Amino acid sequence: MTLAANANSAPTFVHPAQALLGAQAGAVVLPVCDHYSGVEARMRKSLALQSEMAAEFGHCVFDVTLDCEDGAPVGQERAHSELVSALARDAAPGARVAARVHTVDHPAFADDMAIIAGEAGHRLCHIMIPKVESVDDVLQAERALQAAGAAHLPLHVLIESPAAVQRAFEIAAHPRVQSLSFGLMDFVSAHGGAIPAAGMSVAGQFSHPLVVRAKLEIAAACHAHGKVPSHCVVTEFSDAAALEAAAGRAAREFGFTRMWSIHPGQIRAILSAFSPPEGEIAQAARIISAALQADWAPVSVEGVLHDRASYRYFWQVLTRAHQTGRALPETAQAWFTDAAPPSS
Repeated sequence: MTLAANANSAPTFVHPAQALLGAQAGAVVLPVCDHYSGVEARMRKSLALQSEMAAEFGHCVFDVTLDCEDGAPVGQERAHSELVSALARDAAPGARVAARVHTVDHPAFADDMAIIAGEAGHRLCHIMIPKVESVDDVLQAERALQAAGAAHLPLHVLIESPAAVQRAFEIAAHPRVQSLSFGLMDFVSAHGGAIPAAGMSVAGQFSHPLVVRAKLEIAAACHAHGKVPSHCVVTEFSDAAALEAAAGRAAREFGFTRMWSIHPGQIRAILSAFSPPEGEIAQAARIISAALQADWAPVSVEGVLHDRASYRYFWQVLTRAHQTGRALPETAQAWFTDAAPPSS
């Protein structure tokens, strides 16, 4: 295995994440599923389900985002912000809870940030800002975080217009931004009928050229800057086959590493779609084990030559398997204990 030593000390194990990631060490790693709910009963059920599944898998496998933009009744925005803040503060230890606030130009935005980030910022993993059009919107949200005493909180942003897609690389480059999500329905409607309604369907969103281009731009912008591209919802929430097909294509063909859920029944399907196949997990464990034994020098495994480039890829396979709750081979389990260094 890989060891660091000097003449006067015993060898010390070097974790694969430290040995391999190099320039990618600062890349953001998030759970592959982001579950949204905005009605009180559903928000409470979502947080309870998160705790149940964390106990099942041994760690938190999806985020819960408490929604103000679509969840707050008109005229009751402040009361909804206070509810979201209270739910976040009361969440179980280790919970990953976020909040989607109103747009930066909405009258409720300032209260959302002051109440939710100001009162519950210590329990939140991030704040989601919808309908971001430019870096100026990010800067406005950043100032609101600072005013609320929550300058540590990352921002996730929702890209929902052609102009925002054009600026995706600039937005993704901002250090406060952790993830870009694609808002399919608003993006289609922003085209004034130029994209047909079919562009919002499971089939159409992967075939209409303008929608495809938007998804690829967002994914490419995120990967260029070490951020996480998050795929849009599947509104046909009762159609399991449609969800599985969309999640699989988003992960395998479009470069997305995270996806929204709007129904509890979608969570496990997203985890499955974004997890590596069992055979690749086993292969990755064999290759990383061989690399450790060779002190990261090139090795041949099953007749195929591997070096640091492929080692890095297969380490990322194991990381994704762990994120999605997949069983790891015994040789790889120790690399993902609580005492192990993080993968990012």
